[in-house]
Amino acid sequence: MNIRDLKYIVAVAKEQNFNEAARKVFVSQPTLSMQIKKLEDELGVQIFERLNKNFLITKAGKEILKKAELILREAEEIKNIAKNFKDPFSGEFRIGAFPTLASYYFPQIVGTISKNFPDLKILLVEEKTEILLQKLKNGEIDAAFIAMPINQDELEGTKIFSEEFLLALPNNHILAKKKKVSNKELKDVEMMLLEEGHCLRNQALKACSMLGSFEKQDFRATSLETLRQMVANGSGITLMPEIAVRKDDQITYVKIDNAPKRIIGLYWRDASSRKELMKKIVSLLLMKYKEIKS
Repeated sequence: MNIRDLKYIVAVAKEQNFNEAARKVFVSQPTLSMQIKKLEDELGVQIFERLNKNFLITKAGKEILKKAELILREAEEIKNIAKNFKDPFSGEFRIGAFPTLASYYFPQIVGTISKNFPDLKILLVEEKTEILLQKLKNGEIDAAFIAMPINQDELEGTKIFSEEFLLALPNNHILAKKKKVSNKELKDVEMMLLEEGHCLRNQALKACSMLGSFEKQDFRATSLETLRQMVANGSGITLMPEIAVRKDDQITYVKIDNAPKRIIGLYWRDASSRKELMKKIVSLLLMKYKEIKS
């Protein structure tokens, strides 16, 4: 048994097809099948049940695959440790953020990171928080911007910035003429929110609870931009994080007394071999945030 064999069985499980898996690992399909059969003979258990061109993963196979994936991640981490000791500030740097942050925050910081670390190849990943956490723990990304707090023992993180929620209103709304609205004025007010799965939805629900507002039940948006368009069309009002506020002739953004906030942190694996790089990037981002706010 070797690393190559483990890559083969993981590829087959992932692609759900022997021909496609062979293509992914750059060998012929007969070679792939033969090596997997040899591994099964060596282990004395069947990993896959072949059913014509299809297959099933056996109970033993599922347990073996879990360990194989872990070993492959650790093997990759060994390579990364060696590479990063040679030059911790070069190579690929994979960083993630959730959708209601990524498209607004990444453009602000990517140029700054690239300028300060020219040998880094920055790869951006936009996913929902739950997926980001899984990718981070699996070693598929190096770091992720996530709304704080989270309780993950194997992850280390630090606050980068916090931001208030503003009220996004159609220009003709009764509250649009105000410079600031009170919690009392928002009591029992209906708000449009994002659909399930977005961490901003949970944050907005907490904010609504704090303000005494409630969710508009017959509509849930797939993105902040959808919410923005709905507000512009006069379909309702919503809460918008500061970073997503844009000048719009059809929308008025109003501050809220004692406004609800969200805190954004940068997280990485506690055992990461790139801790030195992470700390430098954190310092850089904190300075960048001060520049943006000043």
